[in-house]
Amino acid sequence: MDKKSLFQAIKFALFSASAGIIQAGSCALFLEVLKWDYWLAYLVSLILSILWNFTLNRKFTFKSSSNIPVAMAKVFGYYLVFTPLSTWLGHLAESSGVNEYIVLAVTMLTNLITEFLFCKYVVYRNEEHANG
Repeated sequence: MDKKSLFQAIKFALFSASAGIIQAGSCALFLEVLKWDYWLAYLVSLILSILWNFTLNRKFTFKSSSNIPVAMAKVFGYYLVFTPLSTWLGHLAESSGVNEYIVLAVTMLTNLITEFLFCKYVVYRNEEHANG
């Protein structure tokens, strides 16, 4: 991995950590205070973190302002696959007795790695640094 890609991965991870705080915090609120089922708490908290993460990483990590709707559509496509799969697998794991916070942590780590690769090599492949 070259220095530029390493720096991007670090920035992506840091911004994703802030999105992870939003996701974990809102998920805990939904589970512990509102007493939602795991799948619903996970799904809503995931959507909140996606919006935050997309905005920060598009602007600061990949520095792309070209065709935001297309970039957003590509990320939406990623989540069309990731969300139902992770919601279903998380539900299966939690229903089998795996602690819901362990399920959430593993899911979030998987999301971090796969989303970075998807953004770098699909979403922003030819658009990095389009705004300077």
